[in-house]
Amino acid sequence: MSTLTTVLVANRGEIACRVMRTAKAMGLTTVAVHSAIDRDARHSREADIRVDLGGSKATESYLQIDKLIAAAQASGAQAIHPGYGFLSENAGFARAIEAAGLMFLGPPASAIDAMGSKSAAKALMEKAGVPLVPGYHGEAQDLETFRDACERVGYPVLLKATAGGGGKGMKVVEDVSQLAEALASAQREALSSFGNGQMLVEKYLLKPRHVEIQVFADQHGHCLYLNERDCSIQRRHQKVVEEAPAPGLSVEQRKAMGEAAVRAAQAIGYVGAGTVEFLLDARGEFFFMEMNTRLQVEHPVTEAITGLDLVAWQIRVAQGEPLPITQEQVPLIGHAIEVRLYAEDPANDFLPATGHLALYRESAPGPGRRVDSGVEQGDDVSPFYDPMLGKLIAWGEDREQARLRLLAMLDEFAVGGLKTNVGFLRRIIGHPAFAAAQLDTGFIPRYQDELLPLPGELSDEFWQAAGAAFMQSLPDGDGPWADTRGFRAGLPAEVSLHLSCNGQDRLVRLDGIAAQLRGEQLVIEHSGVRRAHLAVRSAGSVYLRWGGEMHTVRLFDPIAAVEANQSHQGGLTAPMNGSIVRVLVAVGQAVEAGTQLVVLEAMKMEHSIRAPQAGVVKALFCQEGEMVAEGSALVELETAD
Repeated sequence: MSTLTTVLVANRGEIACRVMRTAKAMGLTTVAVHSAIDRDARHSREADIRVDLGGSKATESYLQIDKLIAAAQASGAQAIHPGYGFLSENAGFARAIEAAGLMFLGPPASAIDAMGSKSAAKALMEKAGVPLVPGYHGEAQDLETFRDACERVGYPVLLKATAGGGGKGMKVVEDVSQLAEALASAQREALSSFGNGQMLVEKYLLKPRHVEIQVFADQHGHCLYLNERDCSIQRRHQKVVEEAPAPGLSVEQRKAMGEAAVRAAQAIGYVGAGTVEFLLDARGEFFFMEMNTRLQVEHPVTEAITGLDLVAWQIRVAQGEPLPITQEQVPLIGHAIEVRLYAEDPANDFLPATGHLALYRESAPGPGRRVDSGVEQGDDVSPFYDPMLGKLIAWGEDREQARLRLLAMLDEFAVGGLKTNVGFLRRIIGHPAFAAAQLDTGFIPRYQDELLPLPGELSDEFWQAAGAAFMQSLPDGDGPWADTRGFRAGLPAEVSLHLSCNGQDRLVRLDGIAAQLRGEQLVIEHSGVRRAHLAVRSAGSVYLRWGGEMHTVRLFDPIAAVEANQSHQGGLTAPMNGSIVRVLVAVGQAVEAGTQLVVLEAMKMEHSIRAPQAGVVKALFCQEGEMVAEGSALVELETAD
């Protein structure tokens, strides 16, 4: 193998940007691959060389092994880093890279084979005497086999894709009546995301903690664990918050879990970065879940508490270098917490959001602050890929310092143009139970009313601030306060605006609010107290941060409001941009309330459109394989009354 000078990253988004950052710091040339839609995406812009894979969907681009190998050869890359997701745990990809005479910056294909399948991994762990959660991990995939297994294990159960992670192809089934639909949907999701629809089932444990061990092995037989991470705060089995070390874990527990993880890695001849995931119950017992044979999304918190660069380790180990430290030398310094920033609408069942990032401002840099992102202001978020925009990571000398630092970062972060989960994340990190480290996988459902409060009427104070921000942000000549200097108390009563925000509208009369726009800070004085609110004007809208949330304020358009209302009458519409994967009804068919009508796929997840009440399908406006836009009519339902 020639000296490594050029690395191709077979991925996109924030992980591609993160890998390239380290590669460049090591003096390597970076190569990005991109789909047709990602031609001008951030990871493509930041690379030294870019190669167009064509296509839009991942199956047409980032999952095409032949195209990726050809891209490496055409660009002169000697090595390929898979990132996470996509082909990162595909043994066939690793073998193809090796067969092409290239270096795979990941584990041997044999290790991916052994642990890449959750079923095979559980069988291996069972043989090694590692405790397993009761379940079925066999080859037979028919409904009857799963029905029998679920009856034996006992409901509720968890269906999981054997070839993947990240919550894709994963469903909780409460009773046998839900099994057939959940199994079919999980298999489709798994096939779409990983090219493999095989499933396993296991007992769904109540109130467990999700604790995982970061392992690292070289080609010389050395393997060590880099402490642990707690990833218990999850929604639909997708991690939302991760931290290191795990709060409350004793030195003895860390050692026991770490040594078990190392034994697992060594049993399969592992090389590189990997993660062994466990469920930890309240009694301190742990059960093997799976091993991820790749770099994890949450690796930055491990880097924060060890001071190590895991991507640099991956590159060096792949070139034959030994691990630079021993187990006794692994640092554990302070505490780190990470949250995942998603383009999604928490108030609408977390539906993925697509659109234009008219505003995107990251937290200010500083000690103990890190943002790993894959977008910039002006980028578009498409429906074809995972909706994660980036990650915010805070480090502190102790957990509370890290938590408060992360809260400050979330307060500074601003996204406009589409919905995000920033406010939801802030409510989690600020919740008293999180501050007290009362963690388990049921955290979000338990505190759902507080974490996901029902949207209420916007206050008079908000509308006054919105009106002031709108007026004072007008360009020169567009309004009486375009050149406002100093505070204006008592704006003229005749100055009024009809504004809309969050589906609400208000005729706002500016009646004495003391406000001044200083750059992008709207400073409001009330009873002698001044408070600053971010207010950014872009493309006819004002993005105003109020109460920890970013609000989009526009001039009210009565014609658009009427058209929107008419488009929703009598029809079921697409809640987001996506593709139709299944149409389950026909015109003239009678359906009951809750009947699944259409299945929409967006951002690698399936979403069911169901009948809100009993009726008859009057018309269908979509077909399988068709791309639809948010708000498009899909089904017209004629109700009995």
